[in-house]
Amino acid sequence: MIEMVSKGLATLETIEVLSDCPTNSTVFRGPGKVHDIITADPSNVEHILKTKFKNYPKGTRFITLLQDFLRRGIFNSDAELWKVQRKTASYEFNTKSLRNFVMENVTVEINTRLLPILSKASQTQRVLDLQDILERFAFDNICKLAFNVDPGCLGGDGTTGNTEFMKAFEDATTLSFGRFMYASSFLGRVKKYLNVGLKRKLKDLIKIVHEFVDNIIKSRMELKVEKEEDLLSRFMATDENSPEYLRDIIVSFILVGRDSTSSALSWFFWLLSLKPEVKQNILKELDKIRVRNSKKLGETYSFDELRDMHYLHAAISEAMRLYAPVPIDSKACLTDDILPDGTFVGKGWDVTYHMYAMGRIAVSFCRKDG
Repeated sequence: MIEMVSKGLATLETIEVLSDCPTNSTVFRGPGKVHDIITADPSNVEHILKTKFKNYPKGTRFITLLQDFLRRGIFNSDAELWKVQRKTASYEFNTKSLRNFVMENVTVEINTRLLPILSKASQTQRVLDLQDILERFAFDNICKLAFNVDPGCLGGDGTTGNTEFMKAFEDATTLSFGRFMYASSFLGRVKKYLNVGLKRKLKDLIKIVHEFVDNIIKSRMELKVEKEEDLLSRFMATDENSPEYLRDIIVSFILVGRDSTSSALSWFFWLLSLKPEVKQNILKELDKIRVRNSKKLGETYSFDELRDMHYLHAAISEAMRLYAPVPIDSKACLTDDILPDGTFVGKGWDVTYHMYAMGRIAVSFCRKDG
């Protein structure tokens, strides 16, 4: 999803440009009054996402381009609408009941699907597309978390599960975010006018996704099911949320959870394959915690035991530094501002923070005093 949007930015050339700039920031001036600040300075990122958060919303352009797919979900909303969803989700994700719900579902998915698939492939020396396997794994889990429905994408041998909803969701995401590649150009407007097929295809894909979620919400409301542990039930607890709004919320959470999880895991295992010493250190830590807690080999670790895996946590964090699940993201500036590094940002300008570059520019993650 984000990969195709960032293809032109997450490159060695962009990193070199930002590295050569004294402030790790640069201004791109487009046609007319189109300006884009691109930065890899952590102090600027903190300024945008925390200090002056209200001055840097997603912006009209971002929301408009994704409106038909994501509508009013958290990924495509600003101000109070975003705040309400963020507050509810933040609270719920910190509840013990939701943590247990996630742990139970992930454990079942790992033990009954992921591990058997990997084990069989190892025995038969079958080559697997690990990224595809992990995307299916992530999609199953985020759907269970979102509305307690198992799409079974990782069923069978890992390639033959029920993927109609997943495929529609993936294609709708790709086409929707593809609009950012040409939305502001004359060529893009001509392409949009002539390429009726893609526009119709996107509409059909969005219909499949929305109807799938709508039917689940409708069923829940008609049956008056008692509160379950998934996110949908928690947002349904507020009577003022309409079925359409609930759908928008769920679609956004599926989008964010699917892409970020599968991307992080894919890069982590790829890097791990290049660093056998890191793999051995992780295994030693797991074995140490297993012995200390008198667990049998292969027995599932608890949430508290996972918290004790400091080396594993550091390894995953390092993988995400090098290959951030969201390599770039952009905000729109509401009023004239000056970033901490002295860069001027005008009203209406876009500001892109470049996580991929920030993870590769030494000053970004090393202390300046050495």
